[in-house]
Amino acid sequence: MHHGPAVDSGPDPASGYKSRLGVRMFIIYCLVYAGFVATNVLTEGRAMQKIVISGLNLAVVYGMGLIVLALIMALIYNALCTNKEKELADGEVQR
Repeated sequence: MHHGPAVDSGPDPASGYKSRLGVRMFIIYCLVYAGFVATNVLTEGRAMQKIVISGLNLAVVYGMGLIVLALIMALIYNALCTNKEKELADGEVQR
């Protein structure tokens, strides 16, 4: 099934906002992940063996937390970027 070429949407006035937001969120995630790595390295894995919730050790809980954090951050990023795009589109219409 051939759909043809993609339509050029033109310049994105929110691209600067999206880039800054994406970099900030990436840095936050990297810091949380660095905490995971540092905990493993500095305690030689002993801390990760400790049971923390419902029989699950810290490694599993922290690892799942990283996955959930990434999903939540993606939803937040999408919502903030969508709001910014709408805000800028409304501003162009009113001028």
